Amino acid sequence: MENIIVPSWPGIHREKPNIFFTNNEIDFDLQDPERLLEWITDAIAEEGFELDRIDYIFCSDEFLLDINRTHLQHEDYTDIITFPLEENPIVGEIYISIDRVRENASSFHIDFEEELHRVMIHGVLHLCGYDDHEDDDIEEIRGKEEEYLNEYRIRSNE
Repeated sequence: MENIIVPSWPGIHREKPNIFFTNNEIDFDLQDPERLLEWITDAIAEEGFELDRIDYIFCSDEFLLDINRTHLQHEDYTDIITFPLEENPIVGEIYISIDRVRENASSFHIDFEEELHRVMIHGVLHLCGYDDHEDDDIEEIRGKEEEYLNEYRIRSNE
């Protein structure tokens, strides 16, 4: 019998939560996706949320700029755009510009993977209700990013 794939849209919940990683017209290999899946799922649970589905879409600067212009009416390059589709259980889309992550990692003199993980968990925190428009909000979300990055580092050393 053939497996039937049922898309997860707001209001349609699966028995098992899903996180998907997709490339949009870029050549990119995500390192250690199984460990990232566990880390992201645990972070969502620690924040008191349930997970239905998250789609990570890794893309170019130009693709994300087009989304920024079309959906948010912004003219700036950005590393990430998060679209929450359902609050709890979480359903969302997270678009990440690999070009921008590489450039930021170089500018900040940090490893590309470290910056990528920071951006990935940043999107998750947005799905969990964190904001980054005011100074206090920025400080809070940055603290949470660092907390979860430290947890990932510890897991990576086990």
